[in-house]
Amino acid sequence: MVIYDLEDSVPPLKVDKENARLRLHNFLLQKEFPRIDKNAVRINDVTTPFFRDDIHETVSSSRISAIVVPKVHSANDLDTVSRELHQSFKRSPRETPVYIIPSIESARAMWNLGDIAGWKSKYGALSGGVLRALLFAAEDYCADTSIIRTPSRRELLFTRSQIVIIAKAFGLEAIDMVCVNYKDPKALQEECIDGRQLGFTGKQAIHPGQVEIIQSTFVPTAQEIERAAKILHAMQLAHGNEKGAVGLGGEMIDAPMIKQAENTLQMAKAAGLEIPTI
Repeated sequence: MVIYDLEDSVPPLKVDKENARLRLHNFLLQKEFPRIDKNAVRINDVTTPFFRDDIHETVSSSRISAIVVPKVHSANDLDTVSRELHQSFKRSPRETPVYIIPSIESARAMWNLGDIAGWKSKYGALSGGVLRALLFAAEDYCADTSIIRTPSRRELLFTRSQIVIIAKAFGLEAIDMVCVNYKDPKALQEECIDGRQLGFTGKQAIHPGQVEIIQSTFVPTAQEIERAAKILHAMQLAHGNEKGAVGLGGEMIDAPMIKQAENTLQMAKAAGLEIPTI
């Protein structure tokens, strides 16, 4: 997904915000629009004077499928977003709903994370928006909590794990923090591996050079795909012999392993990766 940013990458002056919004509006009207399936806009947060115009100007375009909402502290903030989406829908109806991706940036947001993840619009999905993912903004979170971020990421382990668990509990995607060291591919690779192991389904990129590493890391390896295929094959044979478990390479394989293997192969198929025939 490509996210066009109207928030922190634009100076906080009114004239700059208005100019950025206008440039994006004109860009979205171009006939030769980039062939990107998923486009989002990061709007300014609900407490700013720019929030309402950001929503009205951007989601009226059918080319925008989602909005990233910064500084979401509670479900009440999402109610505010949904109300403006509903108003925009009445002005400019569209055939598809707008996905909402709240950015988790504060201690309050973490305290209210269950309510945020379980939120639904009272206006309905089409006009009020649909929650799609939780996104972790580590730098803002550290500023709010006085946590000192280190290369080890140890200080953020609890927070990141909580975001993943609660996102998955409500059927949402979990998007990991940015790697600010955009000129250090090794650091990015380590963060990607760490994020995938924690259960994140994706990661934010702040530089084009980061995209390839992120995309190649957040998919199963050839070894993982082969192991998953072997597990499903072995369990199919076991069930045919009226057995609920089987040994494979020194491991005991049973029902939970089937689910893990199916998830691995589903992700591999979505990424267009080759799946061996066992």
